[in-house]
Amino acid sequence: MKKLFKLVLVLLVSLLIVGCTADKEDPTPPANGGETPPAEKKTYEIGVAIYQFDDNFMTLYRNELQKYFKELGEKDNVTYNVEIVDSANDPNKQNEQLNTFLTQGKDLVIANLVSPSGADIFLNAAKEKGTPVVLINREPAVDTLSIFPGKTTYVGVDARQSGTFQGEIIADLPNKGDINGDGVVKYIMLLGDTENVDAQQRTQYSIEALEKVIKTERLGQGLRANWKAEEAQPLTANALQQFGDDIEVVFANNDGMGLGALTSINAAGRVVGEDIYIVSVDALQEVVDLVLEQKYTGTVLNDHYNQAHTAADVAVKLLNGEEVEPYYWHDYVKVMTADDAKLVRKDYRTETIEKYKARLETITDKPIE
Repeated sequence: MKKLFKLVLVLLVSLLIVGCTADKEDPTPPANGGETPPAEKKTYEIGVAIYQFDDNFMTLYRNELQKYFKELGEKDNVTYNVEIVDSANDPNKQNEQLNTFLTQGKDLVIANLVSPSGADIFLNAAKEKGTPVVLINREPAVDTLSIFPGKTTYVGVDARQSGTFQGEIIADLPNKGDINGDGVVKYIMLLGDTENVDAQQRTQYSIEALEKVIKTERLGQGLRANWKAEEAQPLTANALQQFGDDIEVVFANNDGMGLGALTSINAAGRVVGEDIYIVSVDALQEVVDLVLEQKYTGTVLNDHYNQAHTAADVAVKLLNGEEVEPYYWHDYVKVMTADDAKLVRKDYRTETIEKYKARLETITDKPIE
């Protein structure tokens, strides 16, 4: 009997030991049914400064940028908190906004600069903070991108190409824009901003492209309309009154000004395609529709869709700690048909500072007179 009691006692002690060990090695499963809790979702804070909200092209750009960041976040299970501010075309206001982004500790800044010539101060401050920067739409000086190499980039298009395409659209017309047949194309030029590199290059290269096939003559000085339809309309009306039928072509640095000019052209009883031509840049849907209806000569697609997507993709690379190239380029597209204006994802081209400098040596940019 005593032996049996001892045996039972030994068995009970053994069971207690095994039970305690099991408790340590096999804890109560979590309430989610034993699955490993998901990793904490990453969140990035991104500051975006747009030179001016009151701009048709940049409205399309910033809306696409915000939309695409949301898509990327859903795909990658990451939260991209994108704060977009309006710099109201005021460089001082934008400088304050950019400095605020740095003070707030944003993980990355995207800047559509009011004045690219003032980028150096901001990029030096960003370098000190270690904050990567993506510059968009307005090209900075080439040496600016050497300040914070690998962590600063420019995503955009080469405005020289857009000017060239404007000139080629006119040059490809049967009469090359020479409505009265005197061998000289007489034109007026609507300028966005004389200090803006896009305005300068579109102005220069549109005429250079046309002059390859026919002589040109500008009537009056360049008409600064600050990218706005409401400013281009009276300037064009005055020019039409002053020069009358001598004006054969209206060049506009963007579609907004082109639409303002078209209002005055129509009011003056002129007929686009018959006694006057008009060409501009951006390929806003309203202008594309007019081109297809043959009520507008042509426009050049400034591809906001691909630029916004590439800017976001490059931003994600920087947020992931990768280094990036100094330049990411997309192409302009001449828009003469509906297919020309379709927005589909296209490849970009990268370029080093050294290669870009070598390319610039073969180019002569002339200031606006």
